[in-house]
Amino acid sequence: MRRSLLVYVVAGLAVSAQAKINVATGHRAMGTDFVFKKVPLPANNDAATAARFTVVDGEGDRNGGSVDVLHDGLVPSGADQPAKNFFFRPGSDGGRIQVDLGREVSVKQVGSYSWHAGARGPQVYALYAADGQAKNFKPDPKRGVDPSSCGWALIARVDTRVKDDDGGGQHGVAITSDSGVIGTFRYLLFDVSQTESRDAFGNTFYSEIDVIDAKGPAPTSGVVAVKAIQTTFEAGNGKYSFIIDSTDAPDLAEWAEKELKPVAQTWYPKLVALLSSDGYSAPAEIMLRFQNDMGGTPASAGGGGINLNAAWFRAELKREALGSVVHEMVHVVQNYGRANRTNPKPAPTPGWVVEGIADYVRWFLYEPQTHGAEITKHNLAGAKYDGSYRITGNFLNWVTQKYDKDLLHKLNAAAREGRYDEALWKTWTGKSVQDLGDEWKKFHERKLAD
Repeated sequence: MRRSLLVYVVAGLAVSAQAKINVATGHRAMGTDFVFKKVPLPANNDAATAARFTVVDGEGDRNGGSVDVLHDGLVPSGADQPAKNFFFRPGSDGGRIQVDLGREVSVKQVGSYSWHAGARGPQVYALYAADGQAKNFKPDPKRGVDPSSCGWALIARVDTRVKDDDGGGQHGVAITSDSGVIGTFRYLLFDVSQTESRDAFGNTFYSEIDVIDAKGPAPTSGVVAVKAIQTTFEAGNGKYSFIIDSTDAPDLAEWAEKELKPVAQTWYPKLVALLSSDGYSAPAEIMLRFQNDMGGTPASAGGGGINLNAAWFRAELKREALGSVVHEMVHVVQNYGRANRTNPKPAPTPGWVVEGIADYVRWFLYEPQTHGAEITKHNLAGAKYDGSYRITGNFLNWVTQKYDKDLLHKLNAAAREGRYDEALWKTWTGKSVQDLGDEWKKFHERKLAD
């Protein structure tokens, strides 16, 4: 992706007159090493290394690293490592970060790097610069104050979001000028915005910010290439490509090749067909990556990436391992965050619907023989249609069989298009979802009483 704009001289700023600014971006849903075609590797000897980074508006998330992680020359080794990234607190629309280079620098390039499996991967920000010499210069303009009104020049606007998914993966940005030098500055200001607002978790995981001095040393990188252990293959007659990365769990590589690969090849195209909707194309590149730092989470999905808890999988190879991957592949195909980019007023989809669909597919279509989502005397009392996961999966199976065999297709399309509404249940079945829930529970009460 390449964008350009004109940046004009602002009083007191040494900015190249009518300089053409180029914004090169890179995105790898399956990347692990920050290697992009048009964006260089993160540097560890750039002008930002010794700079001072300050949050001038907004608040960093207490679960993340401080702004110092943005110029330490290091990058995460996984897609979900909060402490190695800086990101603004949940529910906020980003904030502003000031970079004081300590001296005037002939800026050749500004780079930014981020990594997250979901919507926290893409980058959305406006970059301003200043030499600090303007009489009206304000070094810490808050939101609501146009930086251009107090001695700053707008250099570029950056938006690396992608159309058909949440953009999970690694993102890189390189801002340059056709003249070779963007301008001479002491200060940079990043006006950062969230990538989505459907939930509280739309603030980007920023991993590194680089400022390359045109008069400084040639950039070097601390990114170390690790010899990856990967299985690559295609599915759907070459329409979909997969990587299973076992680098962090070499002992699982053989199982992944023999057991996991055929399930992914067979079931991903099935899921794409099952969960289709008008104008939608499911992610075509999918990475399944074993990780050792997932705590108690068995697996997670975002964009085209699926994270697999290596320790959990070792214990579940003969039980729930494959089914859990099918569940996560459903989430990859669902892609309900797309509604925030295609619907101006998207309605949120309840979590019980999202997880219920995934578990319905898993327990009633992929592995019905395991009876893993049965209603029994042990769980009947607490069973509610909106109980999520297996319980909701059971409810969806019952409604599908009794009232509408096309229910899954309709429910999925409504969620993906941002038009979920409880009233739809009555349109589809003639009954409210609450009435359906009551009827479903009475059905199981009678069944278990026999």
